Amino acid sequence: MFNRQTLLILVAAIAAGLGLWAAQVLMSPGTATPSANTASLPAVDPDRLKAVRLFPAPREVPTFALQQSDDTPLEPAELRGRWTVVFLGFTHCPDVCPTTLTDLSRAQAQWDHLPEGRRPRVLFVSVDPDRDTPAKTGEYARYFHADTLAATAPEPALEKFATSLGLVYMKVPLEDGDYSMDHSSALVVLDAQGRQVGLIRPPFVPDDIAADLALLAEVAP
Repeated sequence: MFNRQTLLILVAAIAAGLGLWAAQVLMSPGTATPSANTASLPAVDPDRLKAVRLFPAPREVPTFALQQSDDTPLEPAELRGRWTVVFLGFTHCPDVCPTTLTDLSRAQAQWDHLPEGRRPRVLFVSVDPDRDTPAKTGEYARYFHADTLAATAPEPALEKFATSLGLVYMKVPLEDGDYSMDHSSALVVLDAQGRQVGLIRPPFVPDDIAADLALLAEVAP
């Protein structure tokens, strides 16, 4: 039978689902706000891309300030120079986060042979700063792959970063008094200029992600 706590969790889950849907609508190609520098998206035939869905025009990412696992700031300049895949999650995640990071680690393994300057990277951002310190976030992310960048931030900086990428998250109370986090499952793709240029939606196929990012990094380093 449903009790009040179960009802609250159900309402929260529905709200989260609506939020994720709204974010995807806002980030769809028809509503994306183009970057001032539309010169551009890489000259890649979209049919060659199996995982990445490119926007018609890149989107500038507003200024942000996260904290990396080594306590240094993560700012826009840090994400320029190489293509980046951004994933939101948290270290207490029971399924989606470890599964996604495992898939990404398999893609990362296929980039090891690329020159460092052209090697795509993964950025894991924890949306649970109350429990995930920058150091803990980094330890968790590097368990899956040593080269994964990791960061988090207190509110409201964290929410500002997430929403600037069209991603959402929310705290969901559990019956035992603890809580979990609902968050967007899509991966955001940033180009070497640090602009948002596309999305990767589940289900994730590591080989496809690896091939797409390697191709994009080659034609638009």
